[in-house]
Amino acid sequence: MDTRDPASGKRLGSCIGVYGFYDYDAEPIYVGQTLESFSSRVGRHMTGQRTDTLAYRILDPFEVAELQFWPTEHLRKDPDRIAKLNAIEYSAYRWAIDKSKYHAILNEKIPPVSELVDLPPPRRFPLIPDGLREEREHPDVRIARRAETLARVAAVAHERGEVSPGLRRVIVIQAVRLADLAAARMAYAEGRPGPSPNAINVHELVGSVLQESSADDGSYD
Repeated sequence: MDTRDPASGKRLGSCIGVYGFYDYDAEPIYVGQTLESFSSRVGRHMTGQRTDTLAYRILDPFEVAELQFWPTEHLRKDPDRIAKLNAIEYSAYRWAIDKSKYHAILNEKIPPVSELVDLPPPRRFPLIPDGLREEREHPDVRIARRAETLARVAAVAHERGEVSPGLRRVIVIQAVRLADLAAARMAYAEGRPGPSPNAINVHELVGSVLQESSADDGSYD
């Protein structure tokens, strides 16, 4: 957070913009935006203090190994900053979808569909010290935590009663991530190659991840 944004000269922690989280396999798992500051928004994500409890339950902070910023401090006083930031967020989301082996990430709400734009120069940082990484990235630890996260999200769906298509989509994607990790661990134990990225067709399971379905309520936070 103390690294300087070359474009504005400000601390990244004080900047607004778009951010992304990656797991221990460098797999993109979540993209968001903030108009307050990176330090405030990302801090709430990583400490479970989001005002929406579902955001914490979807995103396990212990699964986040890397963080990426696309700072847009130059837009802070722009009268069209919301529309421009939405376009950058949607472009970053599409970029993450393209980079993902599953072609899907854990956003309950897909960012508002916008014209794709060039992304600002990114800054990417590892979050886990070397002394902790070996323990936290052990496949059995990750399988257990991912299963727990899936159970928490499913419990939210049960408690809510009326569930958005986005939450249903997240449950499926998290289940795919769990199955893939468990299958890779089994393959390793048996001394054979891990599963192909095409072993599970996420599009067939959840449909489009490029925009919200007409069944959703259209709200976006």
